[in-house]
Amino acid sequence: MVVTSSRCRSTGLSVLVVTSSRCRSAGLSERAEDKAQMKATTNFSYSRNDSNCTSTNNLSQVIFPLLYTILFLVGITMNGLAMWVFFKIPSKSNFIIFLKNTVISDLLMILTFPFKILSDAKLVSWVLRGFVCQVTQVVFYFTMYISILFLGLITIDRYQKATSPFRTSTSRSLLGAKILSTAIWVSMFALSLPNMILTNKKKTPKNVKKCALLKSEFGLVWHEIVNYICQLIFWVNLAVIVVCYILISKELYKSYKRTRCTGKASKKTVNLKVFIIIAVFFICFVPFHFTRIPYTLSQTRAVFECAAQATLFHVKESTLWLTSLNACLDPFIYFFLCKSFRRSLLATLRERAASAELRARMREQNDADDTDETPL
Repeated sequence: MVVTSSRCRSTGLSVLVVTSSRCRSAGLSERAEDKAQMKATTNFSYSRNDSNCTSTNNLSQVIFPLLYTILFLVGITMNGLAMWVFFKIPSKSNFIIFLKNTVISDLLMILTFPFKILSDAKLVSWVLRGFVCQVTQVVFYFTMYISILFLGLITIDRYQKATSPFRTSTSRSLLGAKILSTAIWVSMFALSLPNMILTNKKKTPKNVKKCALLKSEFGLVWHEIVNYICQLIFWVNLAVIVVCYILISKELYKSYKRTRCTGKASKKTVNLKVFIIIAVFFICFVPFHFTRIPYTLSQTRAVFECAAQATLFHVKESTLWLTSLNACLDPFIYFFLCKSFRRSLLATLRERAASAELRARMREQNDADDTDETPL
């Protein structure tokens, strides 16, 4: 019995040792799997959970809201006037159709400014910040890339006009321009809508400080995918614009050689008008797109320290303001490049001035009549 019990005890001990070793190995393997999973997800979870890394200071609370307020007041005035003038102009060419779409896009962008101003300046509750992250910020980028696409189409149209100055738009080409414009709006909306839907985390005063904290895991992935698609849209349009303007420059030079006896003043005026689109494009959109990819990575992946994230935020906000400036510069494109817009605007201003002058004269006459004595 003693031998048996000792054997049993030794057997039990061996079983316990084997079992415990197996448990330890199983625990180690589970911990290794957990570490692997954490490594696999840290790219998208670290920066989002790092809610303590925020970039709020006087620059973002005072300076940028003030700059956007100036843009809002100037932009809503200029684009409201442009929209009013364009409603009087029939869509008789592809160029005018593309310009009208650009006006609508700019107006929608400008209408998002008050939400950004109030949110950044912290003049309202944190609930509005959540709305900005989910809706108005998405609309802002949605309209930005619509403007980029239409500037590309306008440039192609100007190249065709330079090479074939007597070409006229047919009803078929007008229909094609309208279908193309509709396709741009629908496709960009389809890209942007998931960014609204997937910003679905519960909003709290803490996580609304950083929009990436409100996105689901797939929301972060989709945000990065859309960023790459938008980068592709920008760089393709940039290439198209540069190539078109190189070809336009060649056509202008040929035209100048044929008519160089007419003087240099006309050449300067033509160049100024033609190159206004590429000037606006480079000023407004190029700086931001050199910044956007590293900034997006700082929001969706753990690749930057907090100080670097703050620096990228301020660079992104500065270049983003330049993209917003596009809404105030586009009306100059309408005025210098669209004869119908320029004539309609100047005629409207003359009518307004004439009617104001007429009203002033009538008022003076009425005042004079009131002061005359009525004879008995």
